[in-house]
Amino acid sequence: MSGVQGSDNHEHEVYGLIAEFDGPDRLVEVTQEAFDRGFRLMEAYTPFPVEGLDFALGYYRNKVPATVLAGGLLGGLSGFALQCWSAMAYYPHDIAGKPLYSWPAFIPITFEMTILGGAFAAVFGMLYYNGLPSLYHPVFNVPEFVAASDDRFFLCIQSRDPMFDPKETLGFLETCAPRVISVVPY
Repeated sequence: MSGVQGSDNHEHEVYGLIAEFDGPDRLVEVTQEAFDRGFRLMEAYTPFPVEGLDFALGYYRNKVPATVLAGGLLGGLSGFALQCWSAMAYYPHDIAGKPLYSWPAFIPITFEMTILGGAFAAVFGMLYYNGLPSLYHPVFNVPEFVAASDDRFFLCIQSRDPMFDPKETLGFLETCAPRVISVVPY
């Protein structure tokens, strides 16, 4: 892998190859080209959100809304079940001749538990799906990566990708005319 910075690593110790680009439009184009070539384990790093990059990476569906729905349903059902159990089985009291199962009285707490369950599912689901908290990532080993939060755009193709071949992937990235291509060690 000549012409690549940090290429003295062995293949089994390589996280992937990372290419640096000047602008978001070029990053989206290269990412789409890589996806079309069959690469699936890719990551893009930008200093601000880039429209269309998620689709170029192959992220067509978001799992968080389904997680929030499940959390909301679970929260609402658990709140309703807790009220039914406490009013009918654990602490039954005849209050002004009302039945023990008085579902209209259970609605406010059920609503609040639905909102609480959905909120917790949103926060913890987002953290889980994003792999957070993560205090270390192999791309931090690349010296040029410090510009990712400033004005540079990066595409990393992981070595775990079934289509990854060090020489062919390097050749593909070189044809995309990046500023720099670096090996990402673990």
